Amino acid sequence: MTTAPSKITIGIAQLNYTVGDLSGNAEKILAVAQKAADSGVDLLLTSELSLCGYPPRDLLLNPGFIIAIEVELQKLAAKLPRAIAVLVGFVAANPHADDKGHKPLFNSVALLQQGKVQQTFHKRLLPTYDVFDEQRYFEPGNQSDYFQLPGDNPLKIGVTVCEDLWNDEQFWGKRNYTLNPLADLALVNVDLVVNLSASPYSLGKQKMREAMLSHSASRYHLPIIYANQVGGNDDLLFDGSSVAFNREGKTVCRAKSFHTDFITLEFDPEKKELLPAKITPIITSETEQIWLALVLGLQDYAHKCGFQKGLIGLSGGIDSALVAAVATEALGAENIMGILMPSPYSSDHSVTDAEALVKNLGIKSEKLPIEPAMKAYDAILEPLFAGTEFGIAEENIQARIRGNLLMAIANKFGYLLLSTGNKSEMAVGYCTLYGDMSGGFSVIADVPKTKVFAICQWLNRNQELIPANIIAKPPSAELKPNQTDQDSLPPYDILDDILHRIIVENQSISQISEAGHDLETVQKVMKMLSRAEFKRRQSPPGLKITERAFGTGWRMPIASNWTRS
Repeated sequence: MTTAPSKITIGIAQLNYTVGDLSGNAEKILAVAQKAADSGVDLLLTSELSLCGYPPRDLLLNPGFIIAIEVELQKLAAKLPRAIAVLVGFVAANPHADDKGHKPLFNSVALLQQGKVQQTFHKRLLPTYDVFDEQRYFEPGNQSDYFQLPGDNPLKIGVTVCEDLWNDEQFWGKRNYTLNPLADLALVNVDLVVNLSASPYSLGKQKMREAMLSHSASRYHLPIIYANQVGGNDDLLFDGSSVAFNREGKTVCRAKSFHTDFITLEFDPEKKELLPAKITPIITSETEQIWLALVLGLQDYAHKCGFQKGLIGLSGGIDSALVAAVATEALGAENIMGILMPSPYSSDHSVTDAEALVKNLGIKSEKLPIEPAMKAYDAILEPLFAGTEFGIAEENIQARIRGNLLMAIANKFGYLLLSTGNKSEMAVGYCTLYGDMSGGFSVIADVPKTKVFAICQWLNRNQELIPANIIAKPPSAELKPNQTDQDSLPPYDILDDILHRIIVENQSISQISEAGHDLETVQKVMKMLSRAEFKRRQSPPGLKITERAFGTGWRMPIASNWTRS
């Protein structure tokens, strides 16, 4: 009587790595590996470049960094429990690098088992678009490879890295690369495909990811396990949401979104199939997704940069209110300070609304009226400004006074100053350099104004966290009497739609006009977007939550005389 081959238990370590913290990242992997081994896991998956963190960017140009990665990898292999195999993302030196265009490094995965590096796999498809620039550093792998887990019925496991699965011409309608690593693995009859990924978050991306992976699993009749990293690294957010599909393309497992997680599932060698395991529900609300992303992104940026406390200028407006709410959730109310800086043009409700917000959030606050500083500037500039009319220069002085005060407080007491500009304002330059743009981090720089309102309304679904008047009143910079944003800008619902069409969809002026927008308005927005590039280049880093943000993936010239027709 023969017994059925025993099932293989596979674990996914969805962890939050810090770029460059080799020993810290290794310790995280080791801790989960020990837990996994105790749970009877046979194979543990980490994510792309898990040992050094993703994206390491130009740290990869430092030879000492590459040597340190190799040393740490060997140390980790020796420490891991002998009963488990672990796939770890790392950077491998290319022994065939030369001056003929071959890069010195590979984006690689190591199979660690029995105290050694048993096998190494190289990423084949290297993205160079949006936030990715991997061809700057890496040589593509030249073959799709697999390894075998020993046992009664050795399991052939194909290894891919992130982009390797993003080139199915049936799903996309085209190929972005000549190779399809998944098709190559199907030709060598692997039983299972694993993918170690560092796929940044953007709105709607998980739904698209899962549709693509489901299609590929079904097309090639191959189970796929996708292990993604989680956390924030500079402007990029990684949502985790690791997932697995069976041969029919059905979801059998899903990890949490925006949280570290450790999940296990089983592979049946007899059926050559992944068995159903824990499936965490997808977060379907875009508003909730954005909120969780912003909280995680700010928390990681602050802590990974050594900050515990956040500072915010509170104007009584909706943008600073949302940033304060995010900061309170991310860093704790006891670590947040709000500074109220009213001017003679500030309305009474701006102060009372800001004070109500402070009370609702339970944060600390101080009030610093700026009228004395305004008078001092007026006196100093009076000989030069005599005979001219009050205008943008004088308005901007108010913003810069506030920026100077906030930076002074941040420097004195070790706060991370959080700027409060939203994507709509950043797009058209409705912001002041060295004023409201001052700061170390821009929390909502990729959140359009209409979504700022939506998030605040969502936050108030159970109780009034954001004072109702902040949401209800017309947005205003309050730099002159009776000012509103719509004195200078189209209504935000119109502006945000135009900006989305320009920035994300790359539509022309004529296309946007044909979609129903006033031609003159579109031309004005296009001009404002182009002219504000020099401001955005000097802004603090901000979190990316949309398909295209004003960050790593935005590479527009400042001195340009081209406009779309």
